[in-house]
Amino acid sequence: MKLFTVRKLIKLSSLGLLMAAFTGVSYGAVDADAAVSLAKKSDCLKCHAVDKDKKAASFKHIAEKWKDKADAQAKLTEAITKGPKVKLKDGSEEAHKVIASQDANEIKNVVDWILSR
Repeated sequence: MKLFTVRKLIKLSSLGLLMAAFTGVSYGAVDADAAVSLAKKSDCLKCHAVDKDKKAASFKHIAEKWKDKADAQAKLTEAITKGPKVKLKDGSEEAHKVIASQDANEIKNVVDWILSR
């Protein structure tokens, strides 16, 4: 059996991360199918898309905005569970729709999925 060198392992790891970035695959505890299903059920995709702005910012744009912010999980959870006023791309404001679940794990999964975009 041939042993991998540290350099080869780093290259393979980097390749895996690069492939994940381009394929949209995220590693971790996110159940993407469940998140998308709940997002559809909650009409999130009426205003948001994964990678392009619609009536509201794309999930990719939202993830970029909240990247590395300690309160990202809490702020996004509040936005989808409490229905605060939000500013849309055209400058108008409306109450954000509330997600169609009260299950904390389902809500966390959706927020994690959004942040992983």
